[in-house]
Amino acid sequence: MKKGAGKMVTSLIGGIAGAMAGGAAVSSVYLKKMDVAADKHKKIISYYQLFNQWLMVRQEGKTLAEYFERNGYKTVAIYGMKEFGERLFDELKDSDITVSYIIDKNPDAIYADVDVITPDKELSPVDVIVVTATYYFDEIEEQLCEKVDYPIVSLEDILYEV
Repeated sequence: MKKGAGKMVTSLIGGIAGAMAGGAAVSSVYLKKMDVAADKHKKIISYYQLFNQWLMVRQEGKTLAEYFERNGYKTVAIYGMKEFGERLFDELKDSDITVSYIIDKNPDAIYADVDVITPDKELSPVDVIVVTATYYFDEIEEQLCEKVDYPIVSLEDILYEV
C-alpha cells in the first residue's frame, strides 16, 4: 500500500470513529431528554386523574374533611403547597379540621395563614401529614418517616377513600 493511501485509510477510519462517537453522544443526550419528557408526561397524567377524582368527589357532595373526621384526624400538616396543597388548604379552612402548618421546600414563595416550614426542620406533632405532591409520595414518605411517628398519607389515597 502506498504511503498516501495508508494515511487516507487512517483518516477515513478516524473520521468514521469520530462520527460514531459524536452520534452516540447526541443519542445519549436525546435519550435523556426523552426520559425526562416521558416522566413529565406521566406526572401530568397522574395529576389530571387526581383532579378528575377530586371533581367527582365534589360532585357527589362529599368533602375531604369527611375523611379526616372519619379517621379521627383533627390537626393536619400539608406537605406541598402547589395547586393540590392550595386546594386542600382552601377546602379545610372552612371545616372543623385545623391545618397546623405547611411543609414545603420553598417556604418563601408561600403566603398562608399558618406557619410554612421546610422538610428539614423539626415537625410539630399533628394527627396526620397529607402529602399533596402525590407523584413523589414514596420518596417524601420515606424522608418523613425518619422524623415523625404519626401517619403520613397521600392526597390520592384520601380522594379514593372519601
